[in-house]
Order: sequence, then structure tokens, then C-alpha cells
Amino acid sequence: MIQNLIIGAGPAGLAMAGALRHAKKDFYMIEKSHHIASKWHAHYDRLHLHTVKEYSHLPYMPFPDTYPTYIHKSDLIAYYESYAAQWDIKPHYNKEATKIIKHDNKWHVHCGDEILIAKNVIVATGINRIPKIPHWKGQENFKGEIIHANKYKNAIPYQDKKVLIIGMGNTGAEIALDLAEHNVQVGISIRSKQSIVPRDLFGRPIQKTAKILDTLPFDLGAHIGNIVRKLYFGNLAKYNIPIHTEPPIKMLRETGKTPTIDLGTVARIKDGSIHVHADVSHFDKTSVYYTNGDSSVIDAVILATGYLTHLETLIEESKNCIDQKGEPIKKCNPGNQQGLYFIGFDNYKTGGILGTLRDDSAEITKSIVATSE
Repeated sequence: MIQNLIIGAGPAGLAMAGALRHAKKDFYMIEKSHHIASKWHAHYDRLHLHTVKEYSHLPYMPFPDTYPTYIHKSDLIAYYESYAAQWDIKPHYNKEATKIIKHDNKWHVHCGDEILIAKNVIVATGINRIPKIPHWKGQENFKGEIIHANKYKNAIPYQDKKVLIIGMGNTGAEIALDLAEHNVQVGISIRSKQSIVPRDLFGRPIQKTAKILDTLPFDLGAHIGNIVRKLYFGNLAKYNIPIHTEPPIKMLRETGKTPTIDLGTVARIKDGSIHVHADVSHFDKTSVYYTNGDSSVIDAVILATGYLTHLETLIEESKNCIDQKGEPIKKCNPGNQQGLYFIGFDNYKTGGILGTLRDDSAEITKSIVATSE
């Protein structure tokens, strides 16, 4: 029987493996793809971390001093590969967990025709497990291309095309910026009220400022941050960008909604390089129609509409450990499910998910060590 089964060889799974190795506890890791950090291999070309390197490294191994404040995905992948080598992490590739079932106080993890039996299961499949793909009336008749943002690489295929990004989270905003910087005609459909912050303020990463403000009492830091944000961006309503009245820090803590970290998208909207549209209503063969009655002739649509964890399809009897949003109720033994753990799902902190991995892997390791003694 496997003592500690880790599902997923992304950053969360690697953090967990490193923490267990440091505690001299054995583990068995499975990964559905053929390499570690598969999602990072697949991301668009220009992507850098939006979080600073001091808060984003894995346990017991800081980033090299030569790395910049905001790390490019290629350097991040190299770091993860070095981390795996450092801690002797050797995933079993091309093994996808399709069902997790508890039977006779042991966890049975189905991987195709194989069943792995484990005392403890650590789920590290991530919040970006399954692309969320909405459907609109008339979409099937649209003659242009529709892809999810997880398939976007760069602006090269979109030269001389009219492109619409649906969704203005971090991914949608940066893809729109990438296209605008390469002189592609691009618009962005905003589906809900936005919470936007600058990546840097007066030469200082906003993440560091947010961590300081987050320690102030009575939500004072949140309100200060809101005032500064308004002064920095000005009145975005006149550019048809609906803005949340709640401070970004407060929204993050209470809802897990990560603010859009602006890398220059707002400036491109202000100068007209990126056109802002209302939410999508429906499609026809050549055009996209919006809820305010406007329409655009469009050649390609990129869905920056987010992802689903789909943990409820993975874990049998999940109602006691997964909430209505599909997120784990807690990291360790949720719903009295002894031996079941989750890492890489806490989206409620200013350090981002990568910033939670060191503490969460330590907490889970402590629980595993305690139950093994």
C-alpha cells in the first residue's frame, strides 16, 4: 500500500513532495501528462508571474538570485525541473486519476485500468484543471474561430484579423495587451464588474504594498488601497469598464476573486488600441452581439472565461468535502475524510496560490506525520 499518494506534478504537487521528502516521508506521485508543470508549458509565450519571486518559490529552495522580480514562464519551468532534481521527485507520468473512492479506510484511486491504494491522498490537481467554456445562442453558426485562452500562444496567427477576447481577468487582459502590442485589431468583452490594480506603484510591487495594508485594522488598508487605485487609474467608467466598489483586498479575502493586475491594458484601452464591449448576448455567422445592443464583425474569439476544478467528478462522496464553488472545504481531512488532503486551491490570500504552497505543504506534512506516529 502507498503511504502518501500525490495527484499532480504541478507547483502544488512539487511543493508537497518537497515537504514530505524534507520530513523523510515516502510518497508516490502521479501526473496525467508527460512532464512536470504541464500547465506552465502550455501557457502563452509572454507570460511572467504576476507575483514577486520572494513570495512564489517552493519549500526549502528560493529562486536563484539572478532571477528577476517577475519570472518568465521558461525560467519558472527550469526552476521546477531543478526542484524535482534537488528533492529526487520522480513522477509516474501518463497516469490520470479519474476517481477517488474510500473503501475499508483506504483510498482507492482509479487510473484507467489500474487502481492505486493509499493511506493518504494529496490532491494537487489545481484550480485550472478544466477550461470553463460557456455557450451562447447562435455560436454554432459562427464561421470564425473560437478557442479557450488555454490554447492561445502568441499574436502571430491573428495578424490582419479582428479578435474579441471574452473576459477581463488576468489572462484576458494580458492576451488583449499582447495582441494590441502587435497591432492586431482587438476588443474585450467585459462580463462583470472589475477589480483592477497596477502591478507596480511608484516602482514598488503592489503585492508587497498589499501585504502591508492587509495587516492594518478595521479594513483601513483595504480602503487606503481603494483610494490609491482610483487616483492611479482615474475614472474608468468613462471607458465602459464597470468597477467594483469593494476594495480589491476585501474581495480577495471574502470571495477569492483575484484582482486583474494591470500590465498596460488600461493604457491601451484609454488610447483606443483595445476596444471595450459589453457582455456577449449572441452570435451569428460573422458577428458578435452584445447585451447593450452593439455588435462587431469578428474573425476570432478567445474565451478568457476561467476554469473549473471539477473535484466533484473526481472524488466520490464529495459533498462533505467540496463546497458549492467546487473548492475544498479545508486542506486537511475535510468532512472527516481522514487521509484526504488538498493543496493549491487557496485563492484567498494576497500572495496568490503560489504564495500559499509553503505554509500549506508544511501544514499537511505535519498532519501526515502526526497520524503516522
